[in-house]
Amino acid sequence: MKAWISLPLIALMLVGCAGKTAYRSSCAAELDAAWQELDLAKAEGFSGTVSYSKALSLLTAAKTQQQFEAFEGCANKAEKARFYIRESRAGR
Repeated sequence: MKAWISLPLIALMLVGCAGKTAYRSSCAAELDAAWQELDLAKAEGFSGTVSYSKALSLLTAAKTQQQFEAFEGCANKAEKARFYIRESRAGR
């Protein structure tokens, strides 16, 4: 009887762990690209703009979410950060 109860619980735990990897690669790729773009913006002298500051705070939040395996939110924040980096480089 215990085996019938334990088996579904183990299967449920494995499914829960597998679900956390859905956005893992896109999170990492977006973060890497955004940090590189942020470094370029800083080198070009756009580090004082409001958009640059927004991007930096979004990237910090995305990195935190990556550490806690909230990969979907990480990918979304990194994508928004890349938008603000482009805005910073455009002078907005």
